[in-house]
Amino acid sequence: MMPQEQYTHHRSTMPGSEGPQVYKVGIYGWRKRCLYFFVLLLMILILVNLAMTIWILKVMNFTIDGMGNLRITEKGLKLEGDSEFLQPLYAKEIQSRPGNALYFKSARNVTVNILNDQTKVLTQLITGAEGTVFPKSIETPNVRAEPFKELRLESPTRSLVMEAPKGVEINAEAGNMEATCRTELRLESKDGEIKLDAAKIRLPRLPHGSYTPTGARQKVFEICVCANGRLFLSQAGAGSTCQINTSVCL
Repeated sequence: MMPQEQYTHHRSTMPGSEGPQVYKVGIYGWRKRCLYFFVLLLMILILVNLAMTIWILKVMNFTIDGMGNLRITEKGLKLEGDSEFLQPLYAKEIQSRPGNALYFKSARNVTVNILNDQTKVLTQLITGAEGTVFPKSIETPNVRAEPFKELRLESPTRSLVMEAPKGVEINAEAGNMEATCRTELRLESKDGEIKLDAAKIRLPRLPHGSYTPTGARQKVFEICVCANGRLFLSQAGAGSTCQINTSVCL
């Protein structure tokens, strides 16, 4: 209860006047009850606000080094676990911890743009349901598909070139390897050799020469090479018959 101040008003004593009069000064009645109600409501709001602040700090894992999976280090920002970005992310370098892979996942496409000083796109990486699209050349030590998934290197409108100073290795340990093209498929080795090592090497669509040896008809052929590199089959004879079927090379 708020104390009620008492104000004593002394009046000059005159004949026939009464003694000193006392006047009550303060807040009382319904005003006092409203004041107490607002003070109690303010205290409740302060306690709720404090509890919510402590809960947010606990859930978001705020520390002096950062919050949640985000840590501030001397080398930059460090993210641990899964993180979600709702807006574009700008970074100079993104790398995973040693020995761990770095994954980018999205409900739609993932786009990575490399900009120059004038904020113009130099190289762009797009990944989506159709695969990964590289508008220009890329340099990588390894191209590998997910386990039990096929790997396709495709250039729908241009040529596909793979180059390396010490060789290019294409290996399919648990499946077939297929190379198709619309016009030409070229295997070129400038200083070494091209080796086809397999139990069976089949060239089913090679053209046949017109030479037929005398005697019984046979099914033995030899592979001939034209000066322009074209291959064709010629029925084998006592000697080579490639020279007889040079019209195939024209």
